[in-house]
Amino acid sequence: MDEKCRDTLQYISELGDGASPNGSCRIKSEDASEVELLDAYSRAVITVVDAVGPAVVGVSAGRVANGSVPEQRGAGSGTIIAPDGYILTNNHVVQGADVLSVTLQDGTSLEATLIGTDPATDLAVLRANSSGLPYATLGDSSALRAGQLVIAIGNPFGFQSTVSTGVVSALGRALRSRDGQLIENIIQHTAPLNPGNSGGPLVDSRGRVVGVNTAIIAIAQGIGFSIPANTARWVVSQLLAHGRVRRGSLGLAAQQSPLNRQLVRFHHLLNNSCVEVVAINELGSAYVAGIRKGDRMVSMNGQTVESVDDIQHILAEWPIGQAMPVVLLRGTELLKFEVVPTEADV
Repeated sequence: MDEKCRDTLQYISELGDGASPNGSCRIKSEDASEVELLDAYSRAVITVVDAVGPAVVGVSAGRVANGSVPEQRGAGSGTIIAPDGYILTNNHVVQGADVLSVTLQDGTSLEATLIGTDPATDLAVLRANSSGLPYATLGDSSALRAGQLVIAIGNPFGFQSTVSTGVVSALGRALRSRDGQLIENIIQHTAPLNPGNSGGPLVDSRGRVVGVNTAIIAIAQGIGFSIPANTARWVVSQLLAHGRVRRGSLGLAAQQSPLNRQLVRFHHLLNNSCVEVVAINELGSAYVAGIRKGDRMVSMNGQTVESVDDIQHILAEWPIGQAMPVVLLRGTELLKFEVVPTEADV
């Protein structure tokens, strides 16, 4: 036996593997390294599935017609996010349902009630009629990076507790919901999804829910989309507090826009980008305050504004009807306004 083979056998032995009976070199050291990496990958996925899997439920939505027995009209997945039965899922899974039920990993079926929905983000919260349930934790989706391992768990085509893996493909995507509304800051990933995965969790390698799977592109392979956990956390808090999401409105439409670096330095801005006003309602609060089409917003309430998502989050935390300071660029001039947000139409 040559020296290289002997070294390889020693290495494999330390890994718990062995040599063939005749002492020949069975696995090359490079192959052993690959096996070790694959085992580590498998262990990571198994650990996550063991931890989060029991908190993933099947969601069944039924419709009653003319007082008859409920007819199932939709099915999807959901994640228990509190031990007293609160469940996060997609709005399109439960939309229009008269009767809701969820199925736990052990096959137990529970009646559920709808707490609230938010079509603008395609999210909904249910509550199962039980307590002491296994639950998952919402993670920080802002920490995600392209290429990061993610795991999708759900019930595609009714196959319970199905697991698929992939990586984050891109962040900050925009996607239109089924009712045509634009959902910002979407996670694109490669974990395979199928009908029935909707509403199920997208999980990182530490077992934290970083997204809610919401859509696929039927004609493409390996392209799935998830609502970020940070968005979901805010929506859940609104639905639990108000039964709906209360959003302030400035009466304008906007889009992300780059900033000239000379302007950034001249005005001592912290922005990498800004939000340009592309349309404005002349009856809205922004127009009344003096904001016009073409203005570029750089901060609201002292917080840097770099995307439409930033505006939505700031408005969500600001009391409706209370004046808010807004700083913007008009041409090269930096201007300040006081705008009073009004409640957005539902």
